[in-house]
Amino acid sequence: MNEVVKFIEDNKVLVICRGCYGDTLLKTITALHEGGVRMAEVTFDQADPDAIEKTSGAIKLIKKNFPDMKVGSGTVTCVEHVIATKEAGGEFCLSPNVNVDVIKATKAAGLVSIPGALTPSEILTAHDAGADLVKIFPAGWLGLKYLKDIKGPINHVKFLAAAGVNEENFAEFLQAGYCSAGISGRLLDKKVIAEGNFEELTRRAKVFTKIAQEN
Repeated sequence: MNEVVKFIEDNKVLVICRGCYGDTLLKTITALHEGGVRMAEVTFDQADPDAIEKTSGAIKLIKKNFPDMKVGSGTVTCVEHVIATKEAGGEFCLSPNVNVDVIKATKAAGLVSIPGALTPSEILTAHDAGADLVKIFPAGWLGLKYLKDIKGPINHVKFLAAAGVNEENFAEFLQAGYCSAGISGRLLDKKVIAEGNFEELTRRAKVFTKIAQEN
């Protein structure tokens, strides 16, 4: 687990794969991988009755084709999701909320736990339950100053930013104290993917990874 946490801190760019599966996912990850992205989160679609099967399949697909990548699941809201992630070969679980049972199950499975939190109480509840990192969500809406204020008294927690991170502000998020960020819209741009313009995704990935290397 420590190796995965260090990998997250070192690479910083985590692409959030939501509603993207099969050949389209493979082409997308191929393009992002060429741009330097080495981490992917596949979300569980809460409205899809086949979410566990689809997410598990997507994790396996990425791990098989890109063994140098760290892959995990997102929108993990129950223990069943944790078990499915483990069985698929995933290495971490991200959640939109703080669920102590999910955090403990994630740690018991030998996976990295990254629950989503908003307030100081939620952050410390997650940390005390064993979370490896805490995802501030929605980070873009809260703004950069929020983490600077939080990190005064809570400077022993590792933070990941999610929602609202783009090429223009990514460096500022890292400089504010986030060790990594989940990127969705810019790296998994549905319009660009539908156009088959995977070169554009590679270009964007290179921008993000360059920022990560310089900060």
